[in-house]
Amino acid sequence: MRSLRHLLGFHAAGLALALSAQAADVNGVWRMDEHKNSGATLHNYIVLRQHGEHVEGSVLENSSWEIPALDARLEGDDIVFHTEGDWNFRVRPEGANLRVLITYGGGGSDEALAVPVPASEMAAPARLDPPTLRELPYNGLAKTPPMGWNSWNHFAERVDDRVVRETADAMVSSGMAAAGYVYVNIDDTWEAGRDAQGNIVPNRKFPDMKALADYVHSKGLKLGIYSSPGPVTCGGYEGTYGHEEQDARTYAAWGIDYLKYDWCSAGRIYHNADLRAIYQRMGDALGRSGRDIVFSLCEYGMGDVWTWAPKVSGNLWRTTGDIEDNWKSMSKIGFNQGHLAPFAGPGHWNDPDMLEVGNGGMSADEYRTHFSLWSMLAAPLMAGNDLRSMSAGTRDILANRDVIAIDQDALGREAVRAFEDGGVEVWTRPLADGALAVGIFNRNADEKQAGFPWARIGLAAAPTTVRDLWRHADVAPDASLCTCVVAGHGVVLLRVK
Repeated sequence: MRSLRHLLGFHAAGLALALSAQAADVNGVWRMDEHKNSGATLHNYIVLRQHGEHVEGSVLENSSWEIPALDARLEGDDIVFHTEGDWNFRVRPEGANLRVLITYGGGGSDEALAVPVPASEMAAPARLDPPTLRELPYNGLAKTPPMGWNSWNHFAERVDDRVVRETADAMVSSGMAAAGYVYVNIDDTWEAGRDAQGNIVPNRKFPDMKALADYVHSKGLKLGIYSSPGPVTCGGYEGTYGHEEQDARTYAAWGIDYLKYDWCSAGRIYHNADLRAIYQRMGDALGRSGRDIVFSLCEYGMGDVWTWAPKVSGNLWRTTGDIEDNWKSMSKIGFNQGHLAPFAGPGHWNDPDMLEVGNGGMSADEYRTHFSLWSMLAAPLMAGNDLRSMSAGTRDILANRDVIAIDQDALGREAVRAFEDGGVEVWTRPLADGALAVGIFNRNADEKQAGFPWARIGLAAAPTTVRDLWRHADVAPDASLCTCVVAGHGVVLLRVK
């Protein structure tokens, strides 16, 4: 079954299905096994509870997220329903099993045999008591927002050892490493399971994680990895649940430099009130691992994470659900971050998710807006494209050192919205040298003329220098006004002093 990762946050909801008296008995829990080329086997479940002529149903995807069946109906002996996101299911009795046909709104289909299993098999493991809350020390890392690359947005489960090595090579040869990109991060689907001693082991896609880390380090770069505090990851692979200390030691032994820790199936065991304690458990383990490992919390902004993440040695924390490679998703996320500015600073950063620059879903102007806005927000800059084949235009956006300098400014102050006028938003960010970064963003689809007095952004007099960071040119400042033309969905990014 393909990943339903974009459905994060949906929970099981029973649905009455009208069945005829002659319909096959479908009551129970049914497991669909998905065998990956990596050697991993993922488990997906359909839960059907029959009550006379009615059945309640849901899908447990990758043992992580229970998703309601919607608009179910009976067609002969088949049960037909769909899930949020336009995934269509036809469940057909076949002897003692069920034949499950799945078609996707975006195209493609899957077919799987679902076998009956005891309900206990899909039950979440027993809840481990969270640790007593205490404040962990700052680990001294990420004094500026981390910069690097993450595999998920472009490669998803297709990431492997070769892709990571070639990406490290491309990061150096493209000039991105010289521009400040350091981390090469493996996201989900690298895990196989555990050995007899309970040690986490990678699957066939990653035959030697230590050797891979050594290779990345030889390029002057750092290697990141991914896990979940739950029993399985978002993709249904082995999680860290109950093995926090052991996994932290393993990561350190491999030479891992960065951990993205994704809530996922932990939500089947714990409540939001437990978030801090559960992330504290891993933060504590990383602190005792003997290696400096950046701690990236991925819990989608639940539980007001920005108020407590630094207390669990967190260096960055997701403030939102997953980004998508389109203007609607990117702009909705980016332009709704301003209220979090007080919580950002050296060593501790709001994370509005990874970059989509170069993945093809937006225009060049929209990608420049994406990169400018993330830099103004002091966000981690994690490229999510294929660095091995990116165009010169994509490289010019991602490696724009003038814009990167805004993101990496040592003062660590996040931008705030100064004002909005007719769909044009002006954001400002104070910089360590006394300059002011000014982002003029046009959220309209059409080109707009923007103009405002310097006093409106807090300047008592006209600046002596104005530099346009995308044109790489100094601009002669007007004595009283800032004026410019901004492309539709575009940006003018200035450094004024």
